[in-house]
Amino acid sequence: MGTGSILTALPHFFMGYYRYSKETLVNPSENSTSSLSTCLMDQTLLLNTTSPEIVGQGHEKESVSYAWIYVLMGNMLRGIGETPIGPLGISYLDDFAKEGHSSFYLGSLNAMAMAGPVTGLLLASQFAKMWVDIGYVDLRSIRITPSDSRWVGAWWLGFLVAGLLSIISSIPFFFLPSSLDKPQKERKVSISSHLLKTNEEKSQTTNLTNPRQKLTEHITGLIQSLKSILTNPLYMIVLFLTWLQISSFIGAFTYAFKYVEQQYGQSASETNMLFGMTAIPTISIGMFTGGYITKKFKFTLLGFAKFSFATSLVSFSFHLLNFALVCESKPVAGLTLTYDGNNPVASHINVPLSYCNSDCNCDKNQWEPVCGYNGITYVSPCLAGCNSSSGNKKPIVFYNCSCVEATGFQNGNNSAHLGECPRDDKCKRKFYFYLAVQTMYHFFTALGGASTFMLIFKNVQPELKSLAVGFHALTIRALGGIPAPIYFGALIDRACMKWSINSHGKRGSCRIYNSILYGYTYWGLMDSLKFAALILYVVLIFTMKKKLQGKDTKASENGKKAMNEANLESLNDGHSVPPARADGETHF
Repeated sequence: MGTGSILTALPHFFMGYYRYSKETLVNPSENSTSSLSTCLMDQTLLLNTTSPEIVGQGHEKESVSYAWIYVLMGNMLRGIGETPIGPLGISYLDDFAKEGHSSFYLGSLNAMAMAGPVTGLLLASQFAKMWVDIGYVDLRSIRITPSDSRWVGAWWLGFLVAGLLSIISSIPFFFLPSSLDKPQKERKVSISSHLLKTNEEKSQTTNLTNPRQKLTEHITGLIQSLKSILTNPLYMIVLFLTWLQISSFIGAFTYAFKYVEQQYGQSASETNMLFGMTAIPTISIGMFTGGYITKKFKFTLLGFAKFSFATSLVSFSFHLLNFALVCESKPVAGLTLTYDGNNPVASHINVPLSYCNSDCNCDKNQWEPVCGYNGITYVSPCLAGCNSSSGNKKPIVFYNCSCVEATGFQNGNNSAHLGECPRDDKCKRKFYFYLAVQTMYHFFTALGGASTFMLIFKNVQPELKSLAVGFHALTIRALGGIPAPIYFGALIDRACMKWSINSHGKRGSCRIYNSILYGYTYWGLMDSLKFAALILYVVLIFTMKKKLQGKDTKASENGKKAMNEANLESLNDGHSVPPARADGETHF
């Protein structure tokens, strides 16, 4: 895990300097920026159209980047390191815990593990405030702020810190004994541990002359074990419903930070801080409480399923409230309004110029948002019709903006300042309600977390427990962790109103979204997956009840048969069996 994290951070050190717009200078030793594009009647259109917004690294001759290979290899190493923790750790806890205490220890472990994400998000909040090339460029030359969509924080610092901490935390494991020698009366040895010990003894006393035969036996055993868990209907239902839940969670978490930034106007730093201070502690409390409840009431397997279903239903109900907390799209001239700011537009595509900027020969591909004193955001100072600026003096202000004047703003102030306009008060109030709803949602989701974990390996034979958890982790990572961000991102991108264009004329990242379409797509996709998981919970509970009723009926029939046989034996011991009648029946 540590090596993978450090490997992921390496591309930063050889990729050059980040350029957020075409005016950004490549030479980091210079501490000034060239003039921003304003409305100049004599500037030629050819000059602007041949120099679109440049987003990327500051190389004079750009080449194909292979930095993604380092990120890919780093994530592969991290995945290899993380994978054994789940199946082996959970199995280990269940093997050595006292009867009925496994769920409590599992909930406690998950609750304590949340300290990592809290620390990580708080550190990420600080790193996101730092410019990506901190230490290499003069920060006085950076005119954008962390609230700007083009801002890139020092992402690489987080991977370096995480990598070093992972390597340091691995050192104590090298000094642990290979096995814990506890007294037999204090240790609950599972069948899986017993079989493992037996196999080890056999391997020490028996030397197979044919290694190929030994390999064949292992493969045959693995296939038989996989067949056993894959033909277990209860395990498969749990596998599918957790796959739906994890897909919803991974897709949501991947774009949660961007959602808060775009929907409520929060910066990346503020978003990391909020998630670290609210969501993660709530999840920890929920997991710990859920583990305590399952230990206190000593749930059966059916009880685990009912409790997990109940908590999922309550969290789903809270989740539906997010649809009412979606904000209206920002008023942006040329995207949601005409350039004069007086009328809304039906579509953000190819909005025609207005009389206030039609003679400015502006570059429509440029993204240098300014906020007019009328509360409307303009894509660039040029498209706002601004004729002059305050230069490099911060905050940068633009004057004599004809499009701001065209809106008939009563104040008579026709200036604009660099950056997007903030959200209105109504949207800010919705943000606080959003935090409250998310807190309740995370609590009830985490409350049933321990029960869901117990369902994963309690539905199979004890000797298949580790395999069941491992196969579950593999399936969730492969079918949930990989596709979910892809189809979430593809659907969310449909809500984009303004794309950046790189130096090759290709589409880059999204600058601003249609807030309503983004919100409905984001929450709708999540709730669809969660609703399907709830249906599978109902199927699971009915399947369990049916299976238990079948066992009870069979046990009842076996009990009656045994009782009849016992009565017959007791009668035979005390009395001789009377002769049968002519009709063939024997009567006592």
